[in-house]
This record gives sequence, C-alpha cells and structure tokens, in this order.
Amino acid sequence: MSTTLELAIELISRPSITPNDNGCQALIAERLQAIGFTVEHLRFGDVDNLWARHGKTMPLFVFAGHTDVVPPGAENHWQFPPFSSTQHEGKLYGRGAADMKGSIAAMVTATERFIVSHPQHKGSIAFLLTSDEEGPAVNGTVKVIKYLQEQGISIDWCLVGEPSSTERLCDVMKNGRRGSLNGSLTIHGTQGHVAYPQRADNPIHRFAPLLKKLCEIQWDQGNAFFPATSFQITNIKAGTGTNNVIPEDLEILFNFRYSTEVTHIELQEQVAALLDKHRINYTLNWQHSGFPFLTTPGTLVNAIQQAIFETCGYEAKLSTGGGTSDGRFIAPTGAQVVEIGPNNTTIHKINEWVSVKELDDLSIIYQRIMQKLFISRFSKK
Repeated sequence: MSTTLELAIELISRPSITPNDNGCQALIAERLQAIGFTVEHLRFGDVDNLWARHGKTMPLFVFAGHTDVVPPGAENHWQFPPFSSTQHEGKLYGRGAADMKGSIAAMVTATERFIVSHPQHKGSIAFLLTSDEEGPAVNGTVKVIKYLQEQGISIDWCLVGEPSSTERLCDVMKNGRRGSLNGSLTIHGTQGHVAYPQRADNPIHRFAPLLKKLCEIQWDQGNAFFPATSFQITNIKAGTGTNNVIPEDLEILFNFRYSTEVTHIELQEQVAALLDKHRINYTLNWQHSGFPFLTTPGTLVNAIQQAIFETCGYEAKLSTGGGTSDGRFIAPTGAQVVEIGPNNTTIHKINEWVSVKELDDLSIIYQRIMQKLFISRFSKK
C-alpha cells in the first residue's frame, strides 16, 4: 500500500461533514511539521483552517483544498459504508475520496518526497486548507486570504486540488471559472378568487412573458476561454395550495454563470431594466458568490501541462467549465490559479470513489510540478 493511499484512507475514515474538520487538518499539520513546515491553525467562527509554509522567500506556491465533505445521504444505499475507506477492484470508496481527500493525500505525499530530495529549494511551498468549502464558504479560504494579505503575504502560484478529470486522470485542467450571480425575485400581485380575475392581479401571468424573454436572451458571446453566459431558473413558487385562489406573490430563484465578457453589475442592470419595462411590481435581491477568473498559459499552466504529459503521455485540455471553487477567492489577489485533481464522475454521489492507481499518479504529477517550478526553472537561469 502506497503512502498516498494510506493517507487517503485515514482522511476518508474521518467523517468531516461541513464545517467539522474532525481532526483531518491536525493529521496533515503533523505530517508537514515533520518535514519542516511552519504551521498556523486559523479558526474563524466554527470553521478550521490550516496555513502551513516551508521556506521564507518568493515565489510562493500554494496547494489549496478543503477537508470538509458533503453529507453522504442514505448510508444504506452505499455499496460500502461512506466512511469505511473501502478498497474494491482498484477503487477506493468513501465520501470525499474524489472531492477532495484523495487530492490532499497526493499533495502531502508529493511534498514529502520533494522536500526530502530538495530541502533547500528556492522559494516557498505552502498549504491552504479549509473545512468550509462545501458549506457557506464565509469563514474559510476567503478569511484566510484576508489574513494573509494583512500579513503582507502574496501568492504567486496556486494549485487547487478540485477533481477536474473527466475520462482519465488530468485530461482536463481548470485554468479559470465562470462568475456566479444569484437572484431572488418576488413578483407582487393581488390575491383574489379565480372566478373574479378582474378584481385580482395574477403575478404568474405578469411574469410569464418576461420569463420567456429572460430564457431567450443571449447575454454575451463568450470568448476563447469561456462559454457564453448562462441564465437558469432554479425555483418558482406561488399559490396557497388550492385551485381557486389567484396568488398574491410569485417567488423566483435564478442563477447566472457568467463569463469575463460581462460584469455582474451589468447583468443586474439588464434584469432590472426588463422588469421595469414590463411595469412589474417586484422586489429583487442579489447574491454575488464569485467573480470569474482566468489564468492564461504561462509559468504555472506550462509546468502543469508538462508534468501531466510526462506522467500520463497526453496533453491536458484547458477548461473554465463547471461550478465554483475556492479559487475564486485566491485569483483576485493576482495569483495564477489552476485546478487539477482526480475523476469527478462520482463527486457528491452515492458510492463516491477514486482510482487507487490514479491517486499515486496524481502524487507524481504534483511532485513534478514542484520540480519544474523550483528546480528546473531556477537551474535555467
């Protein structure tokens, strides 16, 4: 059994459902301290965060990730208990195996091997881990980044271990993410009896034409790195539960996943203008949960692509698809941010698993990335 597999098993066996870290970060901190890392445990509210650093000079390379996992759901539906870390037919089963305790295990073991080989490496290597990525994400990475900025610490390169692979290990690397904007809209009408619609104002009827327009609008064209901005209704609710009452209000939840071709302010203004044009009585609240970010090919992207090719024999495809990640809190500081990790087919699902072989290969890729950033790169100068 490899050291990466051993560590992954130990991490998965700890039920660290958001925001309960359940000792995962203490275990990781102990391993990192043993190879010379300086460790800080940063607790904000009910969230545990870990900042660990090896070296004091620049550039600063950071492994970022989360030790928390989503709830497993009905445990009797799992083939194996979700926190039993069961190996079966070359796969390691358990909640968090792919998202993302497997990645964290690979990061730690890759770093252990690298530090043993290069104890006096140039620059610095750090870990930024949180137990609040799967939850509200208000006391996790975003607070750690604020703390680091207050300390005058800036990140040059950041590798987030989110599961990016689709068909085979590291066939996709995320070099950016779309922005996310949530809207909570209430259309106000007048309640009344369905037999006397002239005495009421049906908010559903008011909104229906606008709904069609919102779904048909092309908000932008996207660009070479981002698909066009997407608008999706996620919930609609109205009525009293009977079939003879015109409702007073209609509540709508929706989301924009937007590219760098438009800002969240512009989207807000466009929606408000449409509502006003249709003379709708409404209340609209916004929640902006992340700016889009993009890391163009350069030092970090090139090092990762080379490491993947050397290990796997194929080139990784650049992508900005998928949901949000904590990279959205790190990229605005000016850091180059890229996400690579294991297969994402089973994340958040019953019977989540990760390939045992791919765990070991991922650790090799992570080690080669550090080799290229801190050894090969400096030897050329």
